[in-house]
Amino acid sequence: MDLYDVMRTTGAVRRFTDDPLPDDVLRRILDNARFAPSGGNRQGVRVIALRDLGTREALSKLCVTGARRYVAQKRNGENPWNPLQPMGVTPEQLAATEVPAELSTPLLTSAVVLVVCVDLGVVAAFDQDLDRVGVIAGASVYPFVWNVLLAARNEGFGGVLTTMAVAEEPRVKELLGIPDGFAVAAVLPLGKPQHQVSKLTRRPVSEFATRERFDGESL
Repeated sequence: MDLYDVMRTTGAVRRFTDDPLPDDVLRRILDNARFAPSGGNRQGVRVIALRDLGTREALSKLCVTGARRYVAQKRNGENPWNPLQPMGVTPEQLAATEVPAELSTPLLTSAVVLVVCVDLGVVAAFDQDLDRVGVIAGASVYPFVWNVLLAARNEGFGGVLTTMAVAEEPRVKELLGIPDGFAVAAVLPLGKPQHQVSKLTRRPVSEFATRERFDGESL
């Protein structure tokens, strides 16, 4: 496929067919994704491919904590898990919130689930001393994650970047034997889409790109 076509049609896929994603195709996806940049070219990414249904069921249960707060806050008109806006949901409201099954279904119905980790011992977090949530360390892992999704699309497969399991990272690490010093960055269910989108909707460039200053003229 043309690169721009891949970029414009790689949407979030949560519904999959029963088609398998063979190991040779998965290796090809990862073989191409590995050329993503990372800080100092240290390549601190590790990938765990989950096919065992029991393990995936256990992982899906660990997503409930993050998903419950997400759903409760959204229903309360809040931006879920936003670091700048304190949660207004009461503990009682949170406990009473039911988590829709479809939030964890992709982990069970996809052909494979990739758990992407990053070695914190090799990332460069230039924002670690700033008075805000750190984001810079993600530059050493999320280009790889997106490359996986682009490569999957090129192979006729799809997936979605999920992070709800990270709310229970210690338990995820225990489940999968992830050593100290590594962070769980993403959980990617991959498989054959039931429906392949042909067009995505995004804001035009003029709405998010400016010249010279944040409040400058639109590009």
